Amino acid sequence: QKYLLQVAIGLFFAAWFYFKLDWNTYWLPLLGYVTLGWLYLPLTVFLFTLFLNSVAITDGLDGLAGGLLAQLFGVLAVVALFQNQLGVALFCATVVGALVAFLYFNFYPARVFMGNVGSHALGAAAFVVAYLLHKELLIFLMGGVFSIEIASDFVQISSKKWRGRKALLMAPLHHHFELLGWPETKVTLRFWLAGFFFSLIGL
Repeated sequence: QKYLLQVAIGLFFAAWFYFKLDWNTYWLPLLGYVTLGWLYLPLTVFLFTLFLNSVAITDGLDGLAGGLLAQLFGVLAVVALFQNQLGVALFCATVVGALVAFLYFNFYPARVFMGNVGSHALGAAAFVVAYLLHKELLIFLMGGVFSIEIASDFVQISSKKWRGRKALLMAPLHHHFELLGWPETKVTLRFWLAGFFFSLIGL
């Protein structure tokens, strides 16, 4: 039921861009704008649900998703400034400020939690901003940790189905490192560093 609701919201978003704004292209590094035609709709809905769920499954440790989202919105704000989209840049900067304040209470040991309400909303917002900036696929690099986290889920499920055993001690990936004996704060800070690295590459 939750996924059906996500698809409905994604379809509304994709249809608005496709029919109302007449957008049907994706920007690819080195290739420029690639026209997709009607494929724009299903591809956008799929990527929309994929990204917001990748943010949701990353929200498993105190401060992890909040810190990564603050980095992601910070980079998107810089891109918006370069494109002279000041309204989008201001929105992203506002979200960064809110996330920094949130992290004060969300970092280990957390007193306030993000949950699906926050992770889905913020993941969806970041995705829509990326589309407004015509960096549709680049957000998966800028948010590289989110991409790796959801990929680890797919790897774990595929391994259990086809090989009959787990590829990781536990999925998503941050729980694998926890079971290796890493303290929660160590996992969070290392993933933040990885997120900063991906953000710089994307920028």
